[in-house]
This record gives sequence, structure tokens and C-alpha cells, in this order.
Amino acid sequence: MTSDNDRRRGLLARLRERPAARSRGRRRLGAAVRLIAALMLAGGAYTVFAPGAQAQDNPQLTGAAAEGKALFDVSCVTCHGRNAQGVEGRGPSLIGVGAASVEFQVSSGRMPMARQEAQAHRKPPVFTDEQTRQLAQYIQELGGGPVVPEGDELREDGNIASGGELFRINCSQCHAFGGGGGALSSGKFAPSLRPATDRQIYAAMLSGPQNMPVFGDNQLRPEQKADIIAYIQETLKHDQDPGGFNLGRYGPSTEGLAIFLVGIVALVFASLWIAGKS
Repeated sequence: MTSDNDRRRGLLARLRERPAARSRGRRRLGAAVRLIAALMLAGGAYTVFAPGAQAQDNPQLTGAAAEGKALFDVSCVTCHGRNAQGVEGRGPSLIGVGAASVEFQVSSGRMPMARQEAQAHRKPPVFTDEQTRQLAQYIQELGGGPVVPEGDELREDGNIASGGELFRINCSQCHAFGGGGGALSSGKFAPSLRPATDRQIYAAMLSGPQNMPVFGDNQLRPEQKADIIAYIQETLKHDQDPGGFNLGRYGPSTEGLAIFLVGIVALVFASLWIAGKS
């Protein structure tokens, strides 16, 4: 009798478990259906927005940018790659560097580079001003970035005294107090500022070429940049060296060396003269 009761209870327990198992199966099936629906929804959204993403790979260019692309494909694509995305071991990506970087590098003749070196040297530019603007516009429309303001005289209304203070705080450590430049590590150097134009100085502050830090509008406001340019152009380039020979304007290092050498030579000759007289 006991065994029959046990069997009945076991049968009833199994019957109760079947609906629970079916309920779990239904929940799993429902979760799978919801997952498939979510994937289909995501795929549909991607299909809708994919044409916009593909359009960014081949953006509509203005006339100047189209001319710049033609120049780029002939003179720059070997190192910077198709669509300016860079070539490993040859040249970096130009996406996001902005027109300011292109204008500085190209107008100063640093680009195109003749060969890979620690730093690009200034040389006569390969492109005209108009071609430089076209190249800059092409890179600007590809990826955006900092842009130099319009005009050639960017130092108008600049405060020379304020610019001198800002220059000594932010620039003299590398470019020297006289703007003559100086040596840096690993074969790099801070170039002389004497040949630089207003636009090149402004572009360099915006783009930070080579080892130079970037001085965006958060670091130096546009009016402060104008002050620095005014100081460089109106004071450093027109200083007549009233103290005599400028020793390259490299600051106290060359001055101290010159004084040391002159002083030692004078002491040697004085010692020889005294010895000869005695």
C-alpha cells in the first residue's frame, strides 16, 4: 500500500514539474525572439544611417578644396596616403590637423620633405600662396581642425609690451630671448623666428609643429597671440643691437662664453707681459 502511494505522489510531482518546464521553455523562447527583434532593429537603423557614413568617406568638396585634392594626390599621397590617412613609416595622418598646420608646413617650405629627418627644415616653398590655401582647405574639409584668421597683418592692435612678457614666459626657453632659436634633444631644434610671417607664427601657435606645444585659444587668447606677433615683428626683428655685436642673439650662454674666452686671453697676455717685465 505504501509503495502505491509513493508511486502516485511521484507521478503527481512529475505532472506538476512539466508545466514549470514548459513555462521555462516559453521564457527562453520569448527571450530569443526579443533578441532577434533587437538585432533586426539595430540592423535596420544601421541600414538607414550607413549612406550618411559612407558619404563621409567621399565628402562633397568646395572648389578650392577640390583643387587642393588634385595637388595632394600628385605631391603628398605617397607619404600621407589616400584621403590623408597617413602611411606607416612615411608620414602621419592629417585628419584633424586643420588648415593651420598645412599652411605653416607648406608655406615655410618644410613640406614636402626631401627625406626623413629628425625635423623638417625651412626652405623655399614648393607651392604658391594660392596652392597652399587650396591644400589647407582640402585638409580642413576632410577632418576639420584649427584655422588661421583671415588677413596677412595679424598683429594689428597688438600690445608690444604685453607681447614681450608673454614671449619671455612661453617662447624664450626654446626660441631664445632674441628669437634666434636654439638646440633641442634628439637632433631637433627651435627655429629662428626672423623669416616667419604673421600667419606662420599664428599657425605655429595653433598647430604646435615638431616639439612646439600647442597654444590654442584656451592657452593664449587671440589678442594675446596678436601681442606676441607684434613683439616679434616690431621689436625682435628691428632691434639694432645698441650694445654692439649681438653674438647671434642666443642669450646669456654665448655672452658668458665670449666673456670667458676674452677674459682668459686677456689674463694670459697680462701674465706674459708681467713676466717679461720682471
